[in-house]
Amino acid sequence: MILTLTANPSIDRTVEITAPLTRGAVQRATHVVQEAGGKGVDVSRALAMSGIRTLAILPGDDDDAVLAGLRSVSVPFHNLPIGAGLRTNTAITEPDGTTTKINEPGPELSPAQLEELLAVVVAESDGAEWLVLAGSLPPGVPPTFYTRVTAAVREAYGSSAPLVAIDSSGEPLTEAAAGVPAPDLLKPNAEELSELTGIGTGDELEQDHELAAKACAVLIAAGVGAVLATLGSKGALLVTDAGAWHAVHPPVIARSTVGAGDSALAGYLLAHSAGELPENCLRQAVAHGSAAAALPGSTVPSLDQTTPAAVAVTPLMVTLPVIEPSATGSTAGPLAQEEF
Repeated sequence: MILTLTANPSIDRTVEITAPLTRGAVQRATHVVQEAGGKGVDVSRALAMSGIRTLAILPGDDDDAVLAGLRSVSVPFHNLPIGAGLRTNTAITEPDGTTTKINEPGPELSPAQLEELLAVVVAESDGAEWLVLAGSLPPGVPPTFYTRVTAAVREAYGSSAPLVAIDSSGEPLTEAAAGVPAPDLLKPNAEELSELTGIGTGDELEQDHELAAKACAVLIAAGVGAVLATLGSKGALLVTDAGAWHAVHPPVIARSTVGAGDSALAGYLLAHSAGELPENCLRQAVAHGSAAAALPGSTVPSLDQTTPAAVAVTPLMVTLPVIEPSATGSTAGPLAQEEF
């Protein structure tokens, strides 16, 4: 079982237009897709499409459109009624696949509702293999919330706690990367990886895979178990304390990049659950992400729509910073270098 928590879910509305977006102009849409969304919801949708047991945990009233969307595609969920409508996110996709997103903030959760949501996650984590904490947080929720959830689940189940994957942005991602306990898997894109580590820019990391792997290694040295960094059309990286790999799929005709990163995470989890080696988990992640980019809107692919055999995987040599313990046993001190 793979659980997902989407604290700020949405209806994802994607509008395809016939020409490049022109500010202030009137433009006609050729196609409109509307689906239940939010990063964790997208992961659960992609897993369910491939027959993997999943449960999406999210706030939302029983009659909310997001929950109706999950019912329509037979994705199991556990919702927490909050007495407020969920948000709508709008994406505008141009003929070349360029996507402009307008995301609403979402409803606020009261402290009591937040505690109840946390209790739901802890209860449902019993026996789960993975717990995915994904997406933005609703207004007013502390950016440390994902670290708090991780700690609560590990305290409740100890060594049998599910592995934790985190895919977010901004302060929640920064706090998760530096938090204690650290996640087992972090999934930034190139821009987020740059912001987390101060290494390069998003564009530079997409182009320079060695530099991007170096940035991932900084997160590994800080305690993160593994980093799956998506690099747009340049593929993705997987870095752990045992190795580093880059993978790329042959170019596809992109219809929408909405949900491609979420599908990549789902592909990784699907392969990991099947006991695949790390490089093959990366291969499936890239295959899933590429398949998603070729589909309209926030449509997610099933396993049989992906082409992992077409993905080229290359091992990388990366210098891993390792924090040397001090004489007192703390981890403070200068960085040593270790190659793998």
